[in-house]
Amino acid sequence: MSGRSEFAAIAWQGRPVHVEYQWIAPERDTAPLVVFLHEGLGSVAMWRDFPQRLCDAGGLRGLVFSRPGYGRSTPRAPDETWGVDFMHRQAREVLPAFLDALDIEESPWLFGHSDGASIALLYASMFPHKVGGLVVLAPHIFVEDMTIRSIVIARDAYEHTDLRKKLSRYHDDPDSAFGGWSRIWLDPAFRTWSIEAELAHVRAPVLAVQGLDDEYGTLAQVHGIAAVVSGARVLQLPHCGHSPHRDCADVVIAQSVAFMHRHAHGGQSGR
Repeated sequence: MSGRSEFAAIAWQGRPVHVEYQWIAPERDTAPLVVFLHEGLGSVAMWRDFPQRLCDAGGLRGLVFSRPGYGRSTPRAPDETWGVDFMHRQAREVLPAFLDALDIEESPWLFGHSDGASIALLYASMFPHKVGGLVVLAPHIFVEDMTIRSIVIARDAYEHTDLRKKLSRYHDDPDSAFGGWSRIWLDPAFRTWSIEAELAHVRAPVLAVQGLDDEYGTLAQVHGIAAVVSGARVLQLPHCGHSPHRDCADVVIAQSVAFMHRHAHGGQSGR
């Protein structure tokens, strides 16, 4: 992302929080809106030019934001730890407050990656009439052993390599971002986390994308979505890791735009 960030003020967890965001092509005021939800270590900047490319390819508007604790948004408080329900709270509390702060009254498409994909699915399950559709890349619907192993490797890299320095390019407080994400995922209590039951309440069209070389999850995640969500479509990508929008950007853009256009009527429904 290369535009200038703006900030929306919301109240969350008993304190004021500023949420970083950027608009893409707001002049396309009659086009469907796509809200981008980043991964567990992501931010506005970490999406790079992908949201712009997707919106330009589809003639869409876009809204990219950094969740509290990430990017240039308000960092976690020093004593703040995330609970097992942290993604549920993002979907139930933070995302609605953010959309309300920007006076968004339409039902946007949600384009989520990893943790952001899970949050998108949860939001769609909680507010089924407020979503036009979803594209979810490398979503998590339950915890797999390989996910935990990969996060342990990432934690070791953060502590012993230059990973912290690299993340500081994308986060004002990289410890806030990395610590919030890694601690809860590696908490033994999180091993039983699942959103499989919530998927039954999703009514919007879903395109679920999984790289076959993803080090954080298997095809069981997207197949689990397809087994529960009526009409969900699965896209499997060979030679693709945990970030399909980087590893296979052209394919993801083409398939996502085609899917959105096919279900365009859903993005125009009232909120």
